[in-house]
Amino acid sequence: MKLLFIFLFVSTVISAQTNQKLYDIIDAVSEERLKQDVKTLTEFGTRNTFSDTVSTTRGIGAARRWIKNEFESVSKECNNCLDVFYQKDFVTKEGNRRVPHDAWVVNVVAIQKGTKYPNRYIIMSGDIDSRASDTMDFTTDAPGANDNASGMAGAIEAARVLSKYQFESSIIYVGLSGEEQGLFGGAGLAKYAQDKGWEIIGILNNDMIGNIEGVDGVIDNRTFRIFSEPIPPTETERQRNARRFYGGEVDGISRQLARYVHNTVKTYMPEMNPMMVYRLDRFGRGGHHRPFNDLGFPGIRIMEAHENYTQQHQDIRTENEIKYGDTFEHVNFGYAKKLTAVNAINIASLASAPPAPSTVAIGGIVEPAVKLKWDAVYGANGYKIYWRDTTSPTWDHSRYVGDVTEFTLEGIVIDNFYFGVASVDDDGYESVVVFPNQIMR
Repeated sequence: MKLLFIFLFVSTVISAQTNQKLYDIIDAVSEERLKQDVKTLTEFGTRNTFSDTVSTTRGIGAARRWIKNEFESVSKECNNCLDVFYQKDFVTKEGNRRVPHDAWVVNVVAIQKGTKYPNRYIIMSGDIDSRASDTMDFTTDAPGANDNASGMAGAIEAARVLSKYQFESSIIYVGLSGEEQGLFGGAGLAKYAQDKGWEIIGILNNDMIGNIEGVDGVIDNRTFRIFSEPIPPTETERQRNARRFYGGEVDGISRQLARYVHNTVKTYMPEMNPMMVYRLDRFGRGGHHRPFNDLGFPGIRIMEAHENYTQQHQDIRTENEIKYGDTFEHVNFGYAKKLTAVNAINIASLASAPPAPSTVAIGGIVEPAVKLKWDAVYGANGYKIYWRDTTSPTWDHSRYVGDVTEFTLEGIVIDNFYFGVASVDDDGYESVVVFPNQIMR
């Protein structure tokens, strides 16, 4: 009886606790630093990927050197805890209708190595480049304040805050180039990661995190969107066939990452309204998480809920009393601070958590109970079973089951719910939920 009481007490504590470190991280994000960084980025005139690379004050070259210098300054403050470097690929005009001339597409990468799982990576990305109305125009001013100096500044600020801590898994803060011309920077880094054999457990792509007043007239500084595709494009024919009988058409690895972000935000930042969007990206449009998804890595896009199209991809001008252009005065830095904090706490949580189970098996056909079995995870102190209605976008029910690798949920019919399993450590940090990938007969 005493052992049962202890088990129930520990189960309750681990499943309910929050961690003060994540609250401290939220408080450490600086609105003023974000404002300063966005201002600096807009002052390079244009950051078009094919703009000047020689000038010290104008163009993509000056911008990426400044970003690299900022990451290096952060590294000095944390006893050289960041490995900062350029990653680049050569892009040519041939076959690329948005490429005005051959050029190097250069990303700025800063890696904070994990103490326990150095080859497991969580990535936070922002885009370095900007554009005018004509994407081939690489000389006209294109300050790109919200699109996407806001996301780039967020990645730099996250590095400043999170570099004060150590994490079990590695974190990458990166400025990607070539987004406006065809997602070239993301494609280059995704291929680089694949060639290096990196285990990427999540890409948080931040593209436009500073606008609160939409072209539809809505003003909202609490809601933000999380875009995620339902299943990986790399799934096999066997996996596709299994979904017909067992479900899981909205339970791919990117969708689970989106649910993780949603749950973390609702726990630690309940004033925010994370909006799950069941789509790879905006209708017919693309973002820099997509090249990672293309290679089978989990990735999502985090961005404002209400866009203003007069401030995107526009030459600076006034027409019919409407001011066009993506300029500094349109960015709401209080909102950018909130979305930077959203990223920071999710990165910290993921980087602190044990790996997820690699295999989760499920059974319970024609039975009044659900059986789950999973691989033991090194570093996990226990596991949590999640379930939800098949039409629910989020994991709504959970049970911490302790340090076991098999459990039966009595009285729950397998036909009516979806299920998953997460690893948990002794501080309550959880892995992403893993949807069953095997069937028990």
